[in-house]
Amino acid sequence: MSPVRRPFFRRPQETSEDARLPWRGVGTDVALAACGVVLDVLVTWGSWGGPSAPVWIAAAFSLLAGLPLGLLRRHPAAAALHLAVLLVVCDQLGASTANTAQLLLPIAVGVLARSRDLRWTAPIAVLASAATAVNLADPGIAFTRNTWFYSVGLIAVPVLIGRYLRAQEGRRREDPAPLLDLLLAAGGVAFSVLGTWPYWDSGSPPVWAVGLVVVLAGLALGVVRHLPGGVLLLESVVLVVADQYVPRTGNSLQLLALIALGVFATRASWSWVAAAYALTCSVTAIVIVDDASDVTLFRAAALMTMVTAPVAIGRYVGSRQAAARQAADLAAERTRADQLAERERIAREVHDIVAHHVGAMVLRASAAQYAGASGPAAEALADIRDTGHRVLEDLRGLLAVLRDPGREELTLADPDDVMRDAVARMSAAGLPVDLRLDGDPARAPLVVRASAARIVQEGLTNVLKHAGPGARTEITVGMEERELTVEVRNGPGAAGPAAALPSHGQGIAGMRERARALGGRLTAGPAEDGGWRLAAALPIPGPVPGDPPPADPECRWPGRTA
Repeated sequence: MSPVRRPFFRRPQETSEDARLPWRGVGTDVALAACGVVLDVLVTWGSWGGPSAPVWIAAAFSLLAGLPLGLLRRHPAAAALHLAVLLVVCDQLGASTANTAQLLLPIAVGVLARSRDLRWTAPIAVLASAATAVNLADPGIAFTRNTWFYSVGLIAVPVLIGRYLRAQEGRRREDPAPLLDLLLAAGGVAFSVLGTWPYWDSGSPPVWAVGLVVVLAGLALGVVRHLPGGVLLLESVVLVVADQYVPRTGNSLQLLALIALGVFATRASWSWVAAAYALTCSVTAIVIVDDASDVTLFRAAALMTMVTAPVAIGRYVGSRQAAARQAADLAAERTRADQLAERERIAREVHDIVAHHVGAMVLRASAAQYAGASGPAAEALADIRDTGHRVLEDLRGLLAVLRDPGREELTLADPDDVMRDAVARMSAAGLPVDLRLDGDPARAPLVVRASAARIVQEGLTNVLKHAGPGARTEITVGMEERELTVEVRNGPGAAGPAAALPSHGQGIAGMRERARALGGRLTAGPAEDGGWRLAAALPIPGPVPGDPPPADPECRWPGRTA
């Protein structure tokens, strides 16, 4: 049998599903490549057909700038490296495509930082910063501190955002931490300021007013995930105002409006998306078109295609998010179904095991009773037989609840009868018990009184087990404000501890867990007289029957479902 051949190299983010579907997402890659080409055509259209840039050379540069976006999802390192080299080449040749490459390079580096580790991201980010510096440098002019800040900051911001998004992968949270909003705001401010600050003094408004509007447009991205429609309107107004008073800033701020449109497309319906698309196309036309004679059918189609890109990406991301939520809900339902099936299986096993032994005990007690037992032995056998029958009935009821967890009601024995029955049994076993009910505890909800009764049962069992017969016991169950209190206090036993007795629960730990489940508390410890004291306080949810209604009609009692 020949060994299985394993691939020598596998992409870091490739999954088994991607391996089975190699053509998955090709439409998105083609759309990205087409959008990149259209973007370069819009940026460089004014230089086409000149003596230094024939049409075929300009078209070739547009393809070189736009087509690498088709590799951005699967091979971001290759796309970023290609754009960095193209930026340097176009800068040395004086081609207008350098502006497009400079715009797409930070995006490619950000995608690389999100999908690859630092071994890939760090060197390519350094190369991208160097290419940006070469593009900014003018012949014979030394680098200044502002130039270095621009070249490094333009690459560092998308790297930070990409690394943060990579750190958030695998965390099943519908809404990430607020740090994502802060990063979006910081990235928006950095992009808008770095892209427009050389032109702040080129218009009629004062520099401080232009800077304030630019910073406001960038900060708006911090709330774009929560108010995408409002941010899109704000960015549209800023674009129109900037084109009117500071024209050279409009091209850089255009990207902010496209980002807002893409986020809006992930949330809104098709009718609202169509309205937002028409608005963005109109605003983009106002910013890009300077002369009505320049409007051609081709340029109009290219502009509409560029605005279509964020809409397509937004709808695609929205569909993926909806599919992810649906898959998570389906997985949760399957897990719940598996848990319910396992719960029913365990319930049946417990019922069969316990019912077998209890049934055998009841049969033997009945047989001994009919065999002629008399006196205290006959009473004990009758009590064992009745108790066994009640245990079997309780097991059937619990099994029905476990089989149907959706049942809202559970038939419980009256808690007062349970407590009195426990007191009677312990008294018959030689344990003097004094039961006192204060404050009408019957007004408490049934589930609270049932828990109190079980605590009384377990407390009496512990007294009989550890203090032995003769230990005088006082039980107090009462109402204090909005709590049902239970106290089981016993003195030292006159006789030694009784033999090991079966318990109704799991000792003090079980009682404490029962109290905690209702939001209450339970304490147990030695008493002052040498005995033992068990105290529990169980809060009462909702209004207590018989209490006056709250004074404020808007007040609502907190409810709790048992």
